[in-house]
Amino acid sequence: MINLLIVWLINSVAIYGTAALLPGISIKSFKTALIAAIILGLLNAILKPILSFFSIPLIFLTLGLFTLVINGVVLWIAAGVMDGFEIKGFWSAMLGAIVISIISSILSSMFNVK
Repeated sequence: MINLLIVWLINSVAIYGTAALLPGISIKSFKTALIAAIILGLLNAILKPILSFFSIPLIFLTLGLFTLVINGVVLWIAAGVMDGFEIKGFWSAMLGAIVISIISSILSSMFNVK
């Protein structure tokens, strides 16, 4: 249970930090980042497997790089369904997904969270 809370906080910090680093992404407050992390987690659990399944040929042809597009789309959808979290375009969503992944990976390794 504690591990789940730590992962939630790490993802929230990653979202908030990404919004601070990238001009195309804005977030209202850390509380909004906490909610965004929940929504992003739910979309990653429900929508991402469906998108990945239907994109298997593209994922195969691009040697897995198309998963970056799927991550960007899921992040863009997450920002679209909530107030206070805004992404100003597809490329901002793509770059934001990459930066969120990097920040959360670094923080997860720092706190030894799997």
